[in-house]
Amino acid sequence: MSNQAKQKNNFSMGKLTSLLVLLHNTELVKEVEQELDSRGYNYTVGKVGAMELSKVVAAVETSAKNNHIINANSYREVHALYHAILEAIQGVSRGTLQLGDILRTVGLTFSIVRGNIDSSGYGGEWISVCVYGTIGAPKKGFEHDALGFGFNHI
Repeated sequence: MSNQAKQKNNFSMGKLTSLLVLLHNTELVKEVEQELDSRGYNYTVGKVGAMELSKVVAAVETSAKNNHIINANSYREVHALYHAILEAIQGVSRGTLQLGDILRTVGLTFSIVRGNIDSSGYGGEWISVCVYGTIGAPKKGFEHDALGFGFNHI
């Protein structure tokens, strides 16, 4: 096994979630998807653009439900996803969960990954959300790149 392959196999679930969104729409994403599949992880990628936080949360949550990442009838699963989403959005919005109220808009690609991890003290099923895109004033050219990540146990 090559050194590159060994390093790939050592990627954590969080790193794979981040790479999935960052490499989306490139040839390199196939390697990430193969690794996710080999670990039995469920995952999806989607996009959302909005000035309202509720629309961003709803888009990610709807994608998770429609792609069978979570069971829509399980409070525990929806709740875990909700906290992972909020944590990821805090990264994008620099800790302030406000968008339109302060004249901010986002254009984001998001990834959601769910699966079992076996790390010291963290074993069990987890869900992670990574969002990447732009945030800024609602005017073309007045935005900048942003990245956020959230991770929660189920």
